[in-house]
Amino acid sequence: MLKIKIVCVGKIKEKYFSEAVNEYVKRVSRFAEITVKEVKEENFTSAPSCAEKEKITALEGERLKNELSGHVICLAVEGETLSSEKLADKINGLKDRGVGEITFVIGGSYGISPAVKRQANELVSFSRMTFPHTLFRVMLAEQIYRAFMISSGSVYHK
Repeated sequence: MLKIKIVCVGKIKEKYFSEAVNEYVKRVSRFAEITVKEVKEENFTSAPSCAEKEKITALEGERLKNELSGHVICLAVEGETLSSEKLADKINGLKDRGVGEITFVIGGSYGISPAVKRQANELVSFSRMTFPHTLFRVMLAEQIYRAFMISSGSVYHK
């Protein structure tokens, strides 16, 4: 069975986001073994300088790098923008090529370090917009579920 790992920075503080992620993880589990791994988020001042932001992403990046395995997809604004159907095709294509594990990476408040992006197999963007990283976790889990539903021919994707 395909393994999917979502690696992200920080914990979700809002119960409703946690419940939504858990619901989609439960739904995906009938198609793939899915886990969510949280790494520690750095504490920072309310308005960090550019240098401080780089230090934050570097420290968080070291933690993220320890969790990378399989085919690594970083979610980054500069990545390739995919439709839901194309994400489904990507997951199916990887599975058909014998990839046994896909790791999706969500950065923290200041994104993903360049070092982690360099280790990724690819960068994917959901939008050129900026989203809170905790909300994005819900969006990613839902899109992974939607991808499996598209592949199974379900009416979920209308």
